[in-house]
Amino acid sequence: MSHISNQDQPQLDQKGITKDKVLDQIETFKEGIPFVKLEKAAVIGGGISKFSELEEKELVAKFERDRKKLTLLKFVPASGAASRMFKSLFNFLDTYNPGKETLESYLQRTNDGDIKVFSQGLTDFPFHKLVQSRIVGQSTSKDDEIYLFVKELLSEDRLNYGFYPKGLLPFHNYGEFVATPFEEHFMEAALYSRTDDTANLHFTISEQHGLMFNKEFSNIKERVSGKTNTSFNVGYSYQKSSTDTIAVDMKNRPFRNDDGSLLFRPGGHGALIENLNEQDADIVFIKNIDNVVVQKDIEKVADSKKVLAGLLLKIQEKAFEYAELLDTGEVSEGMMAEIKGFLERNLNSRFLHKYYGFNQEEQIAVLKDKINRPIRVCGMVKNEGEPGGGPFWILDAYGHSSLQIIESAQIDMNNMDQVHILKNSTHFNPVDLVCGIKNYKGEKYDLRQFVDYKQGFITEKTKDGKALKALELPGLWNGAMAFWNTVFVEVPLVTFNPVKTVNDLLKISHRAS
Repeated sequence: MSHISNQDQPQLDQKGITKDKVLDQIETFKEGIPFVKLEKAAVIGGGISKFSELEEKELVAKFERDRKKLTLLKFVPASGAASRMFKSLFNFLDTYNPGKETLESYLQRTNDGDIKVFSQGLTDFPFHKLVQSRIVGQSTSKDDEIYLFVKELLSEDRLNYGFYPKGLLPFHNYGEFVATPFEEHFMEAALYSRTDDTANLHFTISEQHGLMFNKEFSNIKERVSGKTNTSFNVGYSYQKSSTDTIAVDMKNRPFRNDDGSLLFRPGGHGALIENLNEQDADIVFIKNIDNVVVQKDIEKVADSKKVLAGLLLKIQEKAFEYAELLDTGEVSEGMMAEIKGFLERNLNSRFLHKYYGFNQEEQIAVLKDKINRPIRVCGMVKNEGEPGGGPFWILDAYGHSSLQIIESAQIDMNNMDQVHILKNSTHFNPVDLVCGIKNYKGEKYDLRQFVDYKQGFITEKTKDGKALKALELPGLWNGAMAFWNTVFVEVPLVTFNPVKTVNDLLKISHRAS
């Protein structure tokens, strides 16, 4: 069965996916997804803005003045499971037997640097006290204790942290209590997504974790509200099954499970553009669940967010004024030149040479198209060798130049010119976005209209021992926002503290004391 048949229709209906959508995805597998073409890296003064202390203060003041009349929302992608964070510990459980060798001989045999760091920093982990209290008196030696500790942490019949969403793991030990990243996001939200003593947060989570998030909110509600004098509106949503993508075999035929049904896979974080599209706010702050700081650094992070939000408001004010003017149709040539200059300078828009050959009506249509778009102001951090996407100018198939956040997987690593541009980039993307998703009339944009569907990813996986190809949708801050108006701003390194592996919790930025 190499095609989509009538027998498949009930499965498609159940997922809310049309047959045409599946056929389009199969076509994408056949055609392949071309690499992006990097034109140059975005740098300070060439795509990335950097502000003086005085300018930052002015932007913060702008945000503080305007926030009272705005609806603010913090949007946090939080569906990531913690299993990847504990990859090295799962491997340790599989390969180490304390009855047969010492930990030292295991480390010499395997050269497992992660376990060495983990065992040396054991008492500094925020969950140390809890785990220790559960295994007290069980170990016969230090080596045995490490093994039992990891087993208690990860086994399904014990703490089972590998199953947890990353957002609900213990991250920061304050002595009297241990805070999860979920809790830290409330502390932050109180500083910059609050109006009239109420802060709004929205978390995208996995359906299987819904009860766990509700329970954690009940546990922390009193503490965070008491500390911040803030009440919280909390919303949750799941990645929609209609955003799942078809898997194909190596000959680009739909991959079928043993029962003959089609295999669909989650479309990646790009699917969340649907969830973001359902939010209603004047300003939306976007930040990943695992990127949090201890509370002594929280003001610095909040100030950085306010700078980005102040800049968004300043740019938006002018963009709205021009958009309204363009709608009247009575725009002089001088005003058109002014609007074009604003788009180029403030919103990094680029115009093709053929624009100058258009008549006035056609030029107005181009200006309207470019100014009536959602705006994102994205923090960028100086490159310190961290993995992740970065800010680049790219050229599309039609010669249009635009500012984008590009992942290394989108770049042709066999093209030395492209690799050279990548290696010479100065900044990377910490996922620190402030978004304006409404037009000058206060109407929400349909964000799905601004996605570049050619910026997805095709990856190779296996299922039941059989090779398959999977399709990831364009990433939320990559291709899913490709046609937004984009502004990049340098932000301080303190704003970037993700926890990708368990040992990241040992970093100073995650030590409460």
